[in-house]
Amino acid sequence: MPTANNIHAILGTDEGRVKEAALVLSKKLAPADAGDFGLEIISGQADNTDHATQIVGSTVEALQTLPFFGGEKVVWLQGANFFGDSQTGKSQGTLEATDNLMALLEGGVPGDVQFILSASEIDKRRSFYKKLNKLTKITIFDKVDISRDGWERQVGSDVNRRAQQIGLHFAPGASEQFVLNVGADTRQLTSEMEKLSLYVGDRPATVEDVRAVVASTHAGVIWEIGDALTRRNLPRTLQLIDTQLRRGENAIGLLLAAIVPRIRQLLYIRDLLDRHRLPTANYKSFEGAINNLPASETLHFPRKKDGNISCYPHFLSVQACRNFTVSELKTALNECLNANLRLISSPLDPATVLSQLVTRILMKKNQVRSIA
Repeated sequence: MPTANNIHAILGTDEGRVKEAALVLSKKLAPADAGDFGLEIISGQADNTDHATQIVGSTVEALQTLPFFGGEKVVWLQGANFFGDSQTGKSQGTLEATDNLMALLEGGVPGDVQFILSASEIDKRRSFYKKLNKLTKITIFDKVDISRDGWERQVGSDVNRRAQQIGLHFAPGASEQFVLNVGADTRQLTSEMEKLSLYVGDRPATVEDVRAVVASTHAGVIWEIGDALTRRNLPRTLQLIDTQLRRGENAIGLLLAAIVPRIRQLLYIRDLLDRHRLPTANYKSFEGAINNLPASETLHFPRKKDGNISCYPHFLSVQACRNFTVSELKTALNECLNANLRLISSPLDPATVLSQLVTRILMKKNQVRSIA
């Protein structure tokens, strides 16, 4: 099947980037002299099966309608939400409607019409996606996976690029704090950056500015808890945990997502620093030293897609891990295990269990009082 040059598919879970890319493309393809008649946008947000069928019908009609006054036009099915694995997407009526749309696309969209499909979710198991993939080159923008090491660097690059575009400047540490607050959601990232820019005006945004006006996503709070923990900032750690529990967050979820992974990572690096005297002056020397270690020392390290060790997140932990000794971190992991058992099997208030845990972890031995 030949590739159709006038069919464009922009998909992915990162709704902000999908919409942004599709908007740029629509402006590029729309004929400059056609005005409002050169671009026909059809909202793809369906409430139910009947609505999805109606939307597809309108799209087919638009593709088959010749441009007004001759010339060319662009048809954009914008933000379609019925191609995913949802109740509406799986219904027979929706499947039949999308099959009709695909039949039209396979038959050939008129040469003077450009078709853009943008969608945040699409079921890649369905024949529609498979046929679309053969018909045209699909552009995919998925959210950065914050469960993978190195996500902060990926998002940070995008933050700095967008900040430069709108003339926003960050003071030292502020862009990193911004990333921790917002996470990988491009739509919120853009919104919060504009708000921060209005707040600071011409001066550089500081860490305090970011904390004052930038809303934290769930992922952002999780990472902020870990950050406060690594800085041994007990009041801030307790405050963040209390806030999340009041919002209905599950205590075990907080323990396993925010506390245990950070303690484990600090232990890995602190142990290697103590035993191998790794160079930490710059990233390149640190990366080289890590890669030269025996394989048995790095089996537990996350890997990149190419199979190499993902070193950068560990490099970021070098300074933080010096706030703890290896003994303290080993004890902290044992305390996490005990806290997990108490959350599962004891009648204690979850907030009490977590507050006792972080207090035991962060206070020096000679500071810790007896905690029941």
